[in-house]
Amino acid sequence: MATGQLFSRTTQALFYNYKQLPIQRMLDFDFLCGRETPSVAGIINPGAEGFQKLFFGQEEIAIPVHSTIEAACAAHPTADVFINFASFRSAAASSMAALKQPTIRVVAIIAEGVPESDTKHLIAYARSNNKVVIGPATVGGIQAGAFKIGDTAGTIENIIACKLYRPGSVGFVSKSGGMSNELYNTIARVTDGIYEGIAIGGDVFPGSTLSDHVLRFNNIPQVKMMVVLGELGGRDEYSLVEALKQGKVTKPVVAWVSGTCARLFKSEVQFGHAGAKSGGEMESAQAKNQALKDAGAVVPTSYEAFETAIKETFQKLVEEGKIAPVKEIKPPQIPEDLNTAIKSGKVRAPTHIISTISDDRGEEPCYAGVPMSSIVEQGYGVGDVISLLWFKRSLPRYCTHFIEICIMLCADHGPCVSGAHNTIVTARAGKDLVSSLVSGLLTIGPRFGGAIDDAARYFKDAYDRGLSPYEFVEGMKKKGIRVPGIGHRIKRGDNRDKRVELLQLFARTHFPSVKYMEYAVQVETYTLSKANNLVLNVDGAIGSLFLDLLAGSGMFTKQEIDEIVEIGYLNGLFVLARSIGLIGHTFDQKRLKQPLYRHPWEDVLYTK
Repeated sequence: MATGQLFSRTTQALFYNYKQLPIQRMLDFDFLCGRETPSVAGIINPGAEGFQKLFFGQEEIAIPVHSTIEAACAAHPTADVFINFASFRSAAASSMAALKQPTIRVVAIIAEGVPESDTKHLIAYARSNNKVVIGPATVGGIQAGAFKIGDTAGTIENIIACKLYRPGSVGFVSKSGGMSNELYNTIARVTDGIYEGIAIGGDVFPGSTLSDHVLRFNNIPQVKMMVVLGELGGRDEYSLVEALKQGKVTKPVVAWVSGTCARLFKSEVQFGHAGAKSGGEMESAQAKNQALKDAGAVVPTSYEAFETAIKETFQKLVEEGKIAPVKEIKPPQIPEDLNTAIKSGKVRAPTHIISTISDDRGEEPCYAGVPMSSIVEQGYGVGDVISLLWFKRSLPRYCTHFIEICIMLCADHGPCVSGAHNTIVTARAGKDLVSSLVSGLLTIGPRFGGAIDDAARYFKDAYDRGLSPYEFVEGMKKKGIRVPGIGHRIKRGDNRDKRVELLQLFARTHFPSVKYMEYAVQVETYTLSKANNLVLNVDGAIGSLFLDLLAGSGMFTKQEIDEIVEIGYLNGLFVLARSIGLIGHTFDQKRLKQPLYRHPWEDVLYTK
């Protein structure tokens, strides 16, 4: 391995298996360091393509998403670092695929628990092809002021406290990712800070070793001293011992191997990492510390003395003139995310949508304050749900039952009406359910099913003003307005609409008052004297009876009733009901595999 620097201020990476937080932390670090380009060139999410929106400072950027490693490498040939956030089940295969790409030079494997046999194959391939593997079971690595992998060094606050936004003089390598964060802070307190830090991972077979990185640090001119944190278990530290003995390391090394407490236990103890267990005396922390000390490393007497040893070694290099003072710089302020700022009370932000009918923020959705579980447990029906979502209150059972009857009676009126006809033609054209449904719904209006609101509006105005049926009908005639809710293309005075009769029977039985319906019946009596087809139709029946429901229930003010009629609630009932039938017609045509509809020319009057 050896060679030198892995990363620079222009290094870019490909991020495998999208994770928003670690990517955003990388981009925030880029901004903190004054990089001109984001360090994440692309994201690889198997099976997905497009873009992910993230922030680069205050600017929102779109990072390309690729479905395969090969496609990402082809699209971003200068990205030579592969950051693998795949699970332990797929980390090995995706890492090997990345190593085989000619553009990839470094692979960082975050997952723990990668099978050891797979890791060995990765290590062998990487070494034979002069590539670097960091991990598995690693947090990654960082070059101060230049580039960092994923969650390395934690939060922006910790990065600033550790002065990682600008380079120092210390090369650091550790097995533990968590302890690397601790040491970044320690090193920043007693030296000019980190130049590069690597956590090789705590698995038994790391992709790169402590000595690999120490030898690499030795070749980087900006690194003046090295700090190494090992741990009991395995024999990785002995490769560093041999390098020290052979004179391959010419810069001061301050080292400590954690796990000296293991001797206090009577039996072998497995610490946090897979490789952190002593398999014999040579793998004990004491034996490793002594070997490192004998080989020439600065080894303190305890972890508590580690900071002092680092400080003294650094001070000696300063006194010898080998380290010049680092010019301190003030890092830019990272813009705070709006959600974070709102939670901390730093800003107020206006909302963009107001909702009063439902709330999905708790453990379960609520309709007008009623939890979903209560709706089910109390046996609410569709009418009850409509009363909550449309009227924001629980209406009496006779009201919700009436709503359900209206839905049932208006669900369909055969294939010949305009809405059903449009839906059938669209379905037979091969269009999808939504397109077929919408084509039918678009016919609803003043001439088809959309007269309920107008019927309610005109009947209410006439009744409230005390107009007689004669005055009402003749007044509408003078204005050139047909009376909404009156008239039918098929039904006659001697062949009434059964739906109207059923609605009237239910209302007379259950409603406390039917004054508006009775007024509509009086209007019908007058219009039938003019023509036999001017009967009260279903729109007029529903419109007048809904006025009785609203007024008779005692749960609505006059202003609320006027608003309900004006907004279009009652037409909404027809739209909801007829959607059921239109959906049925769509399924019917598709089930019958009906061909494209063409209207017969015999049914067209061709004229000049």
